[in-house]
Amino acid sequence: MRVTGNVGRAAVVCVNGGRAGLVEGTWSASLEWLVRRLAPRFPALAFAEVRYRIKSWQRLELCIEDARAALASIGAERTLLLGFSMGGAVAISVADEPSVERVLGLAPWIPDRLGVEPLTGKRLDVLHGSLDRALPGLPGVSPALSRRGFDRARVLGVEGSYELIPGALHAIALRAASGRLFPLPRARSWAARVEAQLATF
Repeated sequence: MRVTGNVGRAAVVCVNGGRAGLVEGTWSASLEWLVRRLAPRFPALAFAEVRYRIKSWQRLELCIEDARAALASIGAERTLLLGFSMGGAVAISVADEPSVERVLGLAPWIPDRLGVEPLTGKRLDVLHGSLDRALPGLPGVSPALSRRGFDRARVLGVEGSYELIPGALHAIALRAASGRLFPLPRARSWAARVEAQLATF
């Protein structure tokens, strides 16, 4: 885990996506781009980015353990979980931690088999690119899948919102071999909507 800002009462814990193969965790280009852009605008919030030991949905339980460890380590009284792609499933799974008040899913993977009960008493907001889909060689999550997950949470009485971002793809930014981050089309739209969510936290 790496932290941007000073740890105080409130924190945003960012959990990354994954893939099928059992590969070592990396930092998320999309989450890193958002944190760099938004952290200066919210000096009262600490932003913690989680790097999994293994970033694979085949070992989702390990990613969940890593997220719980990050929440314990940051030790904030109030937490918003920011989950990108597979991180949506991870965030939902650890939403039952006492400090967690909200989950904000960015193109979240919410498989139909995933229980959404940990969200009981919390809030779930979802942002999803309207053009998100799996393409050859590129990961993606259908908006229809996240919508079904959101609707299942609403049946349990979970408050929240669901918004499609017109023209947006799955990722928000990519990392070049040099390490430089490149925002994708509609990245600023993602950032504006996440900023609006954080402003109400």
